[in-house]
Amino acid sequence: MAIYDISHPLHPSLACWPGDTPYDFTLNWKRGEGSVVNVGAVTMSVHAGTHTDAPFHFLEDGATVDSLDLHPYMGPAVVIDVEGREHIGRKEIEGHDLSRTPRVLLRTNAWTDPATFPTQIPVMDESLPYFLKEAGVVLVGVDVPSVDSMQSKHLPIHHALAACNIGILESLYLREVPPGVYELVALPLKLAGADGAPVRAILRT
Repeated sequence: MAIYDISHPLHPSLACWPGDTPYDFTLNWKRGEGSVVNVGAVTMSVHAGTHTDAPFHFLEDGATVDSLDLHPYMGPAVVIDVEGREHIGRKEIEGHDLSRTPRVLLRTNAWTDPATFPTQIPVMDESLPYFLKEAGVVLVGVDVPSVDSMQSKHLPIHHALAACNIGILESLYLREVPPGVYELVALPLKLAGADGAPVRAILRT
């Protein structure tokens, strides 16, 4: 059984959304300075690194991350190579039996330098979430910081996925993962009232 860690490591050089809270780790208690244990503290956005978006992120009355159904975050998944596409539509997805793999991870390889936040990323056609819903998809993951364009003010893909009851994973690390079928485990932290949460996402054959 092969295991692929598809989470970005959290460290200060990992780019976050401009203006958002970057990741920072501070060791407040240190054994080297006389403490019995090392104890650290973390400051970060809940959207730093590999994470899920809860509907509350973009809907005033949307579900918060602690109330999300965990079923979409565990189970059969397919990694689909869409490298080189500016727009991802039905034709990139057709041919895959999504009834067997209702979690779809799109490998764009468009975010090449995690220390630099991208200004342009591939995006899904606005009709794609509805096609995915009809195919039984319960979760979509992307290897870029958003399912919407960097310039979007209305987040149509976020809203469409929520309307289709499809979970969202963003900022996956799929560069070393061959396209194919896997088992996904990507459980979000149970942060009460939060609009998103980090995940430790893995794929296993």
